[in-house]
Amino acid sequence: MAKVAFVFPGQGSQAVGMGRAWVDAFECSRAVFAAADEALGFELSTLCWRGPESELQLTANTQPAILTASVAMHRAVAETGHQPVVMAGHSLGEYSALVAAGVLDFTDAVRLVRRRGELMQKAVPVGEGAMAAILGLDAATVATITDEASADGVCTVANLNSPVQTVIAGSAAGVARALELATAAGARRVVPLAVSAPFHSPLMAPAREGLEPHLESTEFRDHTVPVVTNIDARPAESGAAARDALARQIDGPVRWVESVEWMVEEGGVEAFVEVGPGAVLKGLIRRIARGVLVINVAEPVDLNQFAELGG
Repeated sequence: MAKVAFVFPGQGSQAVGMGRAWVDAFECSRAVFAAADEALGFELSTLCWRGPESELQLTANTQPAILTASVAMHRAVAETGHQPVVMAGHSLGEYSALVAAGVLDFTDAVRLVRRRGELMQKAVPVGEGAMAAILGLDAATVATITDEASADGVCTVANLNSPVQTVIAGSAAGVARALELATAAGARRVVPLAVSAPFHSPLMAPAREGLEPHLESTEFRDHTVPVVTNIDARPAESGAAARDALARQIDGPVRWVESVEWMVEEGGVEAFVEVGPGAVLKGLIRRIARGVLVINVAEPVDLNQFAELGG
């Protein structure tokens, strides 16, 4: 069987109905949703399966919902016997990876991401922050643009998603100026994102400060499988290091391109399996590691794709 990496999606992959087919098919998936409902004190499962979408889109709900759906899917995948050599998650998805690697208990993780979402939402008043995707320019050019735009307000690189897709974040004025500069520099597209806060920017410092005590009071064990962190684009060497990386990730960039490159070049990964709702990471990885097999497991029928991995 090919050497496989499991990767887990972040915010933006949510959809009403996610996880329901897994609960119908697998007892282990059903147990994950039940545990989330009990840990949070409300029926997150009903919100995931029935909506309304407007409630699911709220950051404080979206983050535990995606984590729960992803872990529920991973539990069923794990029952098939397929084991990765390394894992990673995009932003919020790093929590899913840490649960899958035995670093975090699921109930601890779902409470943490619920609080994480609340703190990120509160850090910047609605309308004062912004995020946008810049397509068709390399990361170095975008970094130069955000430096210049910072004269108008906070603006920084937030997500390095692919060689030609970089997300920026900051104040509404700073991001607006950056989009003007990117267009003038020849960007293929600039896309303002419908998000409620400028994630992975210095404006998230209050959220980091608020979450750190919760992280410190949570048990982090050492990994059973290496997990490449967003902030360092390298595996954390211990549970304590994984905790520290989660804190720094809140107001630091998601180095997804470098993370994928490390898994291929240093980790020897020959195939990627995206475990969770949607297929966002599948598209990004295909642009980073051309020729490497990538599949996504979002519905039970997708388990058949493991045959492509030779197992």
